[in-house]
Amino acid sequence: MGSTAKPQHYDRILLMVTLILLAIGLLMVFSASFVMAEESRGDPYYFLKRQAMWVAIGLIGMYIISRFHYKQLKRFSILILLLNFVLLGMVFTGFGSEMGTEARRWLALGPLVLQPSEFSKLALVIFTAAYLSSRRVNIHNFWTASLVPLVLVGSVFFMIQFQPDMGTALVVVAGSMLVIIFAGMPMTQVAGLSLVFLPPMAYFTLKEEYRMQRLFTFLDPWADPSSSGYQVIQSLYALGPGHLFGAGLGRGKQKLFYLPEPQNDFIFAVIGEELGFIGAVAVLMLYLILIWRGFQISLKAPELFGSLVAAGITFMLAVQVLVNVAVVTGAVPVTGINLPLISAGGSSVFFTLIGIGILLNISKYGREAAARKEAA
Repeated sequence: MGSTAKPQHYDRILLMVTLILLAIGLLMVFSASFVMAEESRGDPYYFLKRQAMWVAIGLIGMYIISRFHYKQLKRFSILILLLNFVLLGMVFTGFGSEMGTEARRWLALGPLVLQPSEFSKLALVIFTAAYLSSRRVNIHNFWTASLVPLVLVGSVFFMIQFQPDMGTALVVVAGSMLVIIFAGMPMTQVAGLSLVFLPPMAYFTLKEEYRMQRLFTFLDPWADPSSSGYQVIQSLYALGPGHLFGAGLGRGKQKLFYLPEPQNDFIFAVIGEELGFIGAVAVLMLYLILIWRGFQISLKAPELFGSLVAAGITFMLAVQVLVNVAVVTGAVPVTGINLPLISAGGSSVFFTLIGIGILLNISKYGREAAARKEAA
């Protein structure tokens, strides 16, 4: 008879890296925004206080979700998906808000402002994982395996891009496709699904004039330095003077009304300017550790559903980091993807922490399953 397995804990490395990134995020949000916040809001701590509030709420949510068995998500996956469609639909009603931009992406529910597309990332991963891990689904049959995810992912893609938010829509599609691939779907079907999504993606990219400008400006930002190339040029101006060790925390110049929204999508440029190459690489290394732990949790999950959910959440985080850094360094056209756990943004940090809470829960049960196997 084998010995009794000891109770297992969450993945402590994942938790530690998450907390370090949150701390860096709060520090850099304040550094990037205090001058602008003083000028526009009369309070240099305005963005810091908002971010700290959402971090606190997110950490509470992360703790709560990490205490519930992740398999409960499978039971409620249809309800989660329906809630996602309800929230996305409400954006186009009187509850929708533009938040000072031309994009209608937010829900104003009293004092609470949410971005439903951030919830979509989790909702689609959870439902797709639940559907493909069902015993009733033959993963090799297009009609039972591919059709339902295709319709649902396509529906969410169209609803998000009509806000418009093409960057988030592409992240949602990419994350859902990875779940499908991890489930073991034949590559012929994966290729077929990709071919279905490519034409509408190309169409919506080319139909909007500002997206066309971004596409061509990406090739030569200095061709239009005062308009479509402005953000990328200011970002590169921030990264260049950073050199090896940076100008020092709080001493960056590009955040002083040159770099648009420095506390949000372009916060990595502020990191590069103030903390230098060393600081920027250190942040990227933390993300690599987080992504590595996420995929390790996926590989060691006790069953298919947990493995697919962990892989989907981790891949979406990886895509966001990759795209954000690529935009800031001028490697890809500008798109509105923030830096997870670091950029200012309540909905983003909240739902990212909920996703990490799910990863922590899966890691606990994965370790317990491995311990039982070892003790048997």
